[in-house]
Amino acid sequence: MELNKKVAVIGAGSWGTALAIVLADNGHEVRLWAHKRERIKEINESHTNSRYLPKVQLPDNIIGYDSLERALDGVEVMILAVPTKAIREVLGFIRDVRKDPLLIVHVSKGIEPDTLLRISEMIEDEMPRELYTDIVVLSGPSHAEEVSLRHPTTVAVSSKNMKAAEKIQDLFINQHFRVYTNADIVGVEIGGALKNIIALAAGISDGLGYGDNAKAALITRGLAEIARLGTKMGANPLTFSGLAGIGDLIVTCTSVHSRNWRAGHMLGQGHKLDEVLKNMGMVVEGVRTTRAACQLSSKYQAEMPITQALHAILFKEQDPKSAVDELMARMKTNEMEDLVNVYEDRQNLK
Repeated sequence: MELNKKVAVIGAGSWGTALAIVLADNGHEVRLWAHKRERIKEINESHTNSRYLPKVQLPDNIIGYDSLERALDGVEVMILAVPTKAIREVLGFIRDVRKDPLLIVHVSKGIEPDTLLRISEMIEDEMPRELYTDIVVLSGPSHAEEVSLRHPTTVAVSSKNMKAAEKIQDLFINQHFRVYTNADIVGVEIGGALKNIIALAAGISDGLGYGDNAKAALITRGLAEIARLGTKMGANPLTFSGLAGIGDLIVTCTSVHSRNWRAGHMLGQGHKLDEVLKNMGMVVEGVRTTRAACQLSSKYQAEMPITQALHAILFKEQDPKSAVDELMARMKTNEMEDLVNVYEDRQNLK
């Protein structure tokens, strides 16, 4: 792919800004959009985004815009980096100002409650078909703080059209940011969304003062839940052994950079959900996704005890310790039988 390509990044939070840095390092002209004029002023005058990535200097070829129309003018590739709950509203604005088709790359991780749509499906639902060529998802174990410092990071891209995924692979890949392709868009999106639920649970466990044994169990059994539901939805179970599955799960459940882990940690220490979300100051996608995942669990008849326990903590004010005790007191089961059932679900979908 040629250098100096114009790319619009819609959303100047930590992740959008970090990805803008990757694109700028690759020689592209990056148009970083935010709705707050003071943030755009800082980006253009100081070349910083101190609210989200303090002490990080932005390359000169990142240009801030507060006008979507100007940010998208002459652009063929758009990176959509806004929280899940804002996606429909932002796409509505884009629909009003854009007349030519875009290659859309979404980098958020979530599922819409009630509709139970994955993000690529939300985009398909909201955008007229003539306004996009393809939709690509970028996901994997990737803290924005580390990406912005050019620490080694590896992610996966997926699309219904793998040639589009390969274009985005070429757009982003460099010596610090390695990009793999994966044809399983359902698995990549489900893995990225549901790992936030398990990260909240891992944070609660740490907040309660439990140790590595408990966290290892949550990660392992959490992965089983993700694979169980994802496979019933049509995903390839092997995807959950890769970057968008176990890779993203490990990094989100074990790092203080993870806002879902931090939110869970505060819940485990006894703070109420409203207080936690207010103190975070950023979107905690796992909270909204927990509601959607419980709905999906019921729809697909997928057993998800960790997700159900977290739902009770978040929305029914169950005491976190009692929720963990109930998980440990569940009926005995056979681990290998559980894994075989996931494989058989996959075979039945073929």
